[in-house]
Amino acid sequence: MKSNNKQHKVQKRRWRTRKKVVGSAVRPRMSVRFTGKNIYVQFIDDANGHTVASVSSMHKSVEDRDQLKANVASATKLGAQAASIAKEAGIEKVVFDRSGAKYHGKVKALADAARDGGLTF
Repeated sequence: MKSNNKQHKVQKRRWRTRKKVVGSAVRPRMSVRFTGKNIYVQFIDDANGHTVASVSSMHKSVEDRDQLKANVASATKLGAQAASIAKEAGIEKVVFDRSGAKYHGKVKALADAARDGGLTF
């Protein structure tokens, strides 16, 4: 498959997901983005248009950030970290935005770890 065709399919999947997923002040959107090397998680209030809290594999507060990669083990650690940061910000319920990624593997591991950490999807 050509790379531009694959990128186009991912972009269409992202748009299709974002039409249905909208965050609010009560239930912010938990946006998860995986790059080739890093993982990014943001809690976004779409009504006001600002980020409530965020964490990534490069964030200074994350322990052993040099060893974190974009894999299942790191996604599990970062999901638990994201849940604790959300709890500190007063967030208990979220809307999960997978940013066009299919819900399996590292996306599923991050979501399960966030659920175990106390977040309700």
